[in-house]
Amino acid sequence: MTPISRRRLTRPAAPLVIGVLLAAALTGAPAAGAYPEFGPAAPQNPATAPAGGASTHGDSASAKTFAQPGPAGAPLAASRATLLAACPTLLHRGDGQLLALCTDILGQAPALHLLDRGSGNSLARLSIARGNLLGGVYAYLDDADRVVVVDGNRDLLRIAHSRGLFGIWTLRVVEKVSLAAAVDAADSVVGVLAGYDRRVWFVTAAGGVGVYDPATGGVHAYRLPAGERIANSLSTVPGGVAVTSDHALYLFDANTPGTPVLRWRHAYDRGPARKPGQLSWGSGATPVFFGPATGTEYVTITDNAVPRMNLIVLRTADGAPVCTRPLFTAQAASGTENAPVAAGRSVFLTNTYGYDYPALPPDAGPSVPEDATFTGGLVRVDVRADGSGCDVAWETATRSAALPRLSTADGKLYTAIQDGVLGELDPFYFAAVDARTGAVSDKVLLGSALVNPIQTAGTALNGVYYQGNVTGVLRVART
Repeated sequence: MTPISRRRLTRPAAPLVIGVLLAAALTGAPAAGAYPEFGPAAPQNPATAPAGGASTHGDSASAKTFAQPGPAGAPLAASRATLLAACPTLLHRGDGQLLALCTDILGQAPALHLLDRGSGNSLARLSIARGNLLGGVYAYLDDADRVVVVDGNRDLLRIAHSRGLFGIWTLRVVEKVSLAAAVDAADSVVGVLAGYDRRVWFVTAAGGVGVYDPATGGVHAYRLPAGERIANSLSTVPGGVAVTSDHALYLFDANTPGTPVLRWRHAYDRGPARKPGQLSWGSGATPVFFGPATGTEYVTITDNAVPRMNLIVLRTADGAPVCTRPLFTAQAASGTENAPVAAGRSVFLTNTYGYDYPALPPDAGPSVPEDATFTGGLVRVDVRADGSGCDVAWETATRSAALPRLSTADGKLYTAIQDGVLGELDPFYFAAVDARTGAVSDKVLLGSALVNPIQTAGTALNGVYYQGNVTGVLRVART
């Protein structure tokens, strides 16, 4: 797609350009840090696996960046592993092992898979107790490379893998902690993530914000105002823990022991109803921390304003507004189920308004309007250097069908797009998008309905990109 240029792009100093080109010539790929405007990242969380593969959003700040090049810049080939399950969460350990948290097509029960990196096929599988949700989308890897997830019995599990006799891989639960004291039987844990002090934070569908302290065994919970629900995960940085409800964005103190302590609350425009292309009524965004100095100065979400959503950027320290900016103003309506991608002063957002999901949560409620065309759209918005507001850098009509990830090494946004003239019947393509201009630079066919990526995030590992879809996992690599 041809991008709509909104400002003149700055160029790095000549010595930096020479250094980057020399590194690319020697290694065959751009050097890490080749795009310094998309950094720095938030500090590495000492309680998680290395950033990039520690959570479905990459790291505990949920920025969705990774520091290695993706597969762009060469002919690409795509392959598919069918697991008979939708796989929205892909994680990779510090040792390079790839894991997928999936929901079986038959029975709708969650299961964890250890995957073969070369094929995407399952090497080991562990069933997880089903709860009120369709499966645990928001899990993470701890610093011992164990998957941390809460099952349908309200138990926090740590799951390790090992290779035994004859090279057979196994997955097993090595720790189980009941959260029943803080989670009602009719409630479900939506997301779980470690704080920087190694306490484990979690949020529940009915508006609970909880903390489990491994050092003491204590479990404590904070209840949001009556009527508020949570449909997205949480994010943690040294300065706070951010939570999005269907009414407001919250920041909790990251270091106070015991019951979570609220630092500030920012109410947003939740609109009159759920929009088509979203899974809940309210913001569809997990909060994202970013910033040009520490990677944590700002926190951002989108609202559910009608007819067009707004990007909301706040200062992490005190919740003071930086900007509230309408998105995709050339379109009749916009909304998103995806959290922003954010790095440095830049925020990248997709328009999922009208996206047709194969299934909706049982409590999603009707959308208004009942149906709409998925027109898509991808936009970059930059926070001004002085923090006085935000400006659109570029906007395209690219129809992203997945949650993009940004490589700060090669300056590409990696995603799956829907392209063609058949609307909902258009095929899906893997695509690399130039983060500086919005232009699609690389594209390869993935397939049609059976590889629908259902607006989930992929992950990159050793130059290969993996993308979950409605029936399993896709693998895209250079030929």
